[in-house]
Amino acid sequence: MAVNYRERIIPLWTVFLLGILFHTQLGLMPLFHGLSVVESQKAQNINDISGIMWLMLGFFAIPMLGIITTAFTDSKRYRMIHFGVTIFYTIMNLLHLVLDLFVQPVLWYQIALMVFLLIVGLLLNITAFQWMRLHNTAHKSPKHLEGSLF
Repeated sequence: MAVNYRERIIPLWTVFLLGILFHTQLGLMPLFHGLSVVESQKAQNINDISGIMWLMLGFFAIPMLGIITTAFTDSKRYRMIHFGVTIFYTIMNLLHLVLDLFVQPVLWYQIALMVFLLIVGLLLNITAFQWMRLHNTAHKSPKHLEGSLF
């Protein structure tokens, strides 16, 4: 039975995206209970943090685009780019996890979530790597071919 890696990658990206959204929400939750949150940069107005807002938009939009593109394309070039993107997100997640261990107080519920996301990211890396390799060997053996609508 042939493995459809896209059917594995899409839910992994979805779980990862929901996890980073929940990580952001957990970070803001104290505000709803009258508590302060850690400020990395004091801003006077929204324009002071517009660069951060654009970076966050990109960081959240790339997985969404990855989900859509994975559903509709099967090209070798995309598989290679996709694998690189998964590696980038895993590295960013690991760096964020390590840096959050130095923020006082350490918020262990956030650390636990980031460890879970790191595991999901590693699973995504492995699956994306297998999908990328499958394309390189598909021409050698018809049993490795994966169906595509396009």
